[in-house]
Amino acid sequence: MKNIILILLLFTVSFSSVYSQDSEVFKPDSIKKILGAAEIHSYIRIDGVLDEDEWKIATVSPPFTQIEPVQGILSGFETSVKILYNRHFLYIGVFAKDSLGKKAIRATDFKRDFDFQKHDLVVFSFDGFRDERNGMHFATNAFGVQADFLSFDDMYFDDDWDAVWKVRTNRTDTGWYSEIAIPWHSLRYSRKNDSVQQWGFNIYRNRRLTNEGSAFSPYPRSFGFTRMNYEGLLTNLKPPPPRANIRLQPFMLTSLNQSSTGDGSFKRKETTFKPGGDIKWAISPNTVLDLTFNTDFAQADADRQVNNITRFSVFFPERRQFFLENASLFAVGISPFDDFSGGNMRIQPFFSRRVGLDDQGKSIPIDAGSRLVYRSAKRNYGAMLIRQREQNGTPATNFFVTRYSENLGSQNRVGALVTVRNRPDYSNIVSAVDGFFRVKEEHSVNAMAIHSVSTNNKQNGFAGFAQYFYSNNQWKFWWTQSVVTKHFNPELGFVSRNDVIGTTPGLYWFYRGKMLPFKKIVRAFEPGLLTEFYHQSSTGKLIERQISINPIWFNLQNGGFFGYVFTPSYQLLNEAFYPADSVRIEVGEYRYSRHYANMGTDPSRKLSAQLTLETGTYYDGKLHRGDFTLRFAPIPHISVTTRFNRNHFRNVGTIDQDAKVDLYSIEGRFALNPRVQLTGFYQRNSENKRTNMNIRFSWEYQPLSFIYIVYNLRGFDNAEFKRETEAQSIAKISYLKQL
Repeated sequence: MKNIILILLLFTVSFSSVYSQDSEVFKPDSIKKILGAAEIHSYIRIDGVLDEDEWKIATVSPPFTQIEPVQGILSGFETSVKILYNRHFLYIGVFAKDSLGKKAIRATDFKRDFDFQKHDLVVFSFDGFRDERNGMHFATNAFGVQADFLSFDDMYFDDDWDAVWKVRTNRTDTGWYSEIAIPWHSLRYSRKNDSVQQWGFNIYRNRRLTNEGSAFSPYPRSFGFTRMNYEGLLTNLKPPPPRANIRLQPFMLTSLNQSSTGDGSFKRKETTFKPGGDIKWAISPNTVLDLTFNTDFAQADADRQVNNITRFSVFFPERRQFFLENASLFAVGISPFDDFSGGNMRIQPFFSRRVGLDDQGKSIPIDAGSRLVYRSAKRNYGAMLIRQREQNGTPATNFFVTRYSENLGSQNRVGALVTVRNRPDYSNIVSAVDGFFRVKEEHSVNAMAIHSVSTNNKQNGFAGFAQYFYSNNQWKFWWTQSVVTKHFNPELGFVSRNDVIGTTPGLYWFYRGKMLPFKKIVRAFEPGLLTEFYHQSSTGKLIERQISINPIWFNLQNGGFFGYVFTPSYQLLNEAFYPADSVRIEVGEYRYSRHYANMGTDPSRKLSAQLTLETGTYYDGKLHRGDFTLRFAPIPHISVTTRFNRNHFRNVGTIDQDAKVDLYSIEGRFALNPRVQLTGFYQRNSENKRTNMNIRFSWEYQPLSFIYIVYNLRGFDNAEFKRETEAQSIAKISYLKQL
């Protein structure tokens, strides 16, 4: 521990004499930027052409301020925004001016909730309750592709929240236009007695050719546009009183399921018909009730294969719509993807993939489920109850999750969470308390304590963590302490390691000063140091150590990057494990070092690539790894991505095994427009001859009403070296009715 503290201090001191000119993290301005909305009594035709007379009476937004690459100066590309409204819709008109016109526009696909790094776009952020914490965000690119999500404290996000709204765009020789209509019932705002409201409001634009980000109301570049305390104001709004509205979404599905072995010894064919549906009832602006019956997730994106060379379970993300919405309220914990502040440690008391899926990712039928969520400026709470059907010897199971959090002051929060997994023979109960405190704009503390107990064996377990995080335009520093006892068992959650005490401090430096070389190409020099120490909680022994030294990392002006990482590691194995089927690593003590080279080109170009090369020692041998991704998107309607991953083990394991494991994949997206798309992917793993294929046609024939045709194919060699295949053909239609 003393050595780690010394390394961090030396790293800080060695660079502290150089300071970037635009590194200031300023406080929110007490005088907000204002854009006034204009009331109209007619309807706007949404066609991407702002030619109605009503647009002439609307106030034009003031000039935008640049966030990237130079904080605080005026944007080099004019963005004009106007707001209108009537009793039914909030209308937004945008002109994103560009001297190169259509030639400057970047867009790589028509996927809803697209990757912001690959597109010209504008994002509108609304804070209807003026709590300066929570935001509703609506984004569109220059081709009218939609993205929408909710944010909470600039920390948790509901990326798969889908609202009903409409957008059309128009690309010209002087820039691109966007015309948007958002029904009032898709927005959440306070029920006030006064007739005129002011909402928190911000607009962000990315001009992707030069990778310039600018905003209506500026914020420090080390933060995101979802930091709502930096919002401006949208004034002169007279929205209708919020009313309870109900969204019905019934569906009908038919499927053909087939299974067989290559030698013909087993064949099965089954046809099913399944009705079901979802109900969303917005009881009030703060309270939403979701109900699901005979639930089906046929349209959900399929999992990708991963070659896992660690001794820990792979965390596969949730992809099912019912569980993704409002996930930010329930899925609290520590994640290795939160700026690496947790290292490779994950502690999550609730993980929705424990419901309706087995350990192999296969579906288990859900009879019914309900979720009630309340959010306000003072507190948030929710509860979820789901009934999983009996199947293949697994008894019917009830799942219950409840969450409560209380907002303290302007940026602090304390909360609690309880999960229950109830089977006829026993129950597993997990309870947690947590807190988040933003001490100043740059400083925050996040902590959680969790207890688990199972009624069948009466074993109690504990897990917890505490994180300190510091972030400004020049530095990011964190220190995370975590603990998981031997008998901690969250059956409705996920934990990456048991019986450990984790210590994971780290540091990044962001330099953009005068000494930066090739400034027309390089945007920032960002070296870093990530450290991870894990001691066994039951014995106190050091069982794992990893120090990732990142002396070279350059982010380029066009969004590309390249860097080098050196990682010396220590592992004390208490049990053997298999990084590949033919490679067994025995119990013992191991020291080894690895080298990583990472590079990526501009992801918004028609042809882009990413490459990761690894080499070095690995336990008692060597491991060479390569991961190469190539994407070709000649027009936004067509996008094809190929990926190749190889693990080459040399003299690894008990018999000095040499082995090569290859994983190939190809994915394609072909779109007539943002509402009619054909997608597909194919994967093959050389080790077990496992193949995955998924082809999906989707047609959004009206907002959030879909027709899906899906084909899934899985093939693999079983323990008897017989080829098994499973095929599924699905047709599904859903219809959304807003009452």
